[in-house]
Amino acid sequence: MSAAATRRLTTAQALVRFLAAQYTERDGVRRRLIAGTWGIFGHGNVAGLGQALVEYREAMPYHQGRNEQAMVHAAVGHARHLNRLSAQAVTTSIGPGATNLVTGAALATINRLPVLLLPGDYFASHAADPLLQQLEHPVEADVSVNDALRPVSRYFDRITRPEALLASALNAVRVLSDPAETGAVTLALPQDVQAQAYDWPEEFFADRVWRVRRPAPDPAELAEAVRAIRAAARPLIVAGGGVHHSEAEAALKALVDATGIPVASTQAGKGALRHDHPADLGGIGHTGTAVSDALARTADLVIGVGTRYSDFTTASGTLFQHPGVRFLNLNITAFDAHKLAAATLVCDARSGLAALTDALVGYRVDAAYQTEHRTGKARWEEAVEGAFRAEDDSAVPTQTQVLGALDTVVGDEDVVINAAGSLPGDLHKLWRARSPRQYHLEYGYSCMGYEIPAALGVQQAAPDTPVWALVGDGTYLMNPTEIVTAVQENLPVKLVLVQNHGYASIGGLSESVGAERFGTDYRHRVADGSFTGAPLPVDLAANAASLGMDVLRAKTVRELREALSTARAATRPTCVYVETAPAGAALPAEAWWDVPVAEVSAREAAAQARAAYERAVADRRRHL
Repeated sequence: MSAAATRRLTTAQALVRFLAAQYTERDGVRRRLIAGTWGIFGHGNVAGLGQALVEYREAMPYHQGRNEQAMVHAAVGHARHLNRLSAQAVTTSIGPGATNLVTGAALATINRLPVLLLPGDYFASHAADPLLQQLEHPVEADVSVNDALRPVSRYFDRITRPEALLASALNAVRVLSDPAETGAVTLALPQDVQAQAYDWPEEFFADRVWRVRRPAPDPAELAEAVRAIRAAARPLIVAGGGVHHSEAEAALKALVDATGIPVASTQAGKGALRHDHPADLGGIGHTGTAVSDALARTADLVIGVGTRYSDFTTASGTLFQHPGVRFLNLNITAFDAHKLAAATLVCDARSGLAALTDALVGYRVDAAYQTEHRTGKARWEEAVEGAFRAEDDSAVPTQTQVLGALDTVVGDEDVVINAAGSLPGDLHKLWRARSPRQYHLEYGYSCMGYEIPAALGVQQAAPDTPVWALVGDGTYLMNPTEIVTAVQENLPVKLVLVQNHGYASIGGLSESVGAERFGTDYRHRVADGSFTGAPLPVDLAANAASLGMDVLRAKTVRELREALSTARAATRPTCVYVETAPAGAALPAEAWWDVPVAEVSAREAAAQARAAYERAVADRRRHL
């Protein structure tokens, strides 16, 4: 009997060949699992993975990044837009390149989004020890900086021998393609092992398909869920990101059309129903709409679909105030399904929603309840129109009028990306999502600097789609470097750069908790040590232009609309720069958010904020 066929390759070469042969399949549609690799090369990966990516560049597309954290953000944006059915890898050197991955890994895992991290590591043989950038631990010689990635990874391994990759690579792909367990996956690669050769079995490189399951609901859980819904007089659905990941939007609409149950959405779930559907109430929680939060306070059954119930969504435990409120959670992850002491339906969102629709034949909410939420929706739409409207087209726009101008320009297919600052609150309350993939808010980690690189990942996933990154000045200064990559790869992303001279969101929060906006303005320091002088002479538009973007400056509402229209048609990376008029929140928060206030203080602002805090926290409930 002849020996099994083998192929002699280095560990890095074998890994690239293996990744190029992995596929996901759901509902009969097959996608490449690892669509490409982002990389910045240094001495920890240039001779291993760098050489392998050159050798197999036709099999594995390579994208050159400028910042390691940003590369992860780009990969996450790509995975989210493709409903987690395709991912990208990120490779870095040992040292600061590797530790720069930690923030991106946390973002991916918190948001349940797949990304494969391939940082370089020390010599497994310790032949060169300590090498450049190596962390030396006095009592744990096997520790490296990559161990900082363990708590933010869903799977972690250090490949200390070539043959160890055989099992670990399969485990890594298993987690990346698992709809319940996915997140950041880290394979730390010692640089000597990357270059070592091994006789790999040929079957390791064969095409492999990972079927993304749609588990059906348990019959007993389904029966209990149906009883709970039929017994409810004021049910409310809270749609989370799991609706999108499962591509369950049509199934949600079918359930809502059949039963009349209204739908509020989390940041990740917005767009689960089109904005003009009669049952779509918009965002929920601290940044929610008036109609959503009003119904949430009186709901007797809250049906969570694909949500992990973040603190914002629940208004820090103060939102759901009906004395007998109960929860029913449909989620593919049991960990999330059990939150708020809920009855559970652990299954795929699309499968579960379809099963509920079939089992609820004949059930419909009371007509008066429908009239109530439709009337509230109409009132809220009037408020949105007021926030978007500019009475004078020659005036400097407010931030909400910037969103209003963009609203008039985008089409159903456009994607709007944001993550941090005051824009997420305005978008959650005001944005009118026209399609399931249009509203792209990263609010699990709310990471400043996510928007621009994520736009690159989305543009790669959807090359013919207009992709907008909405960025404030504070966020822009965190991470503008991937503009260069957009120019290099001719990715025609559209950047809306809003200049308001500081951290506007945290400035407002600071004022509300008695910290008096200290340290939140981008202004010159004055005699008392505060930053309340003239705005800094910083030209962010010129900076974007220096990195290769086409830049359009808009000073008025009219100029803004014109610039946005021009940007949408552009075939190059284009920035629309606008300085906004100072204005308070156009539509204030409809629910509370727990930010603890100093219990004692000699300053009156803090004392007053503490008194307000104690009044609000008294409404918190523990749902048991």
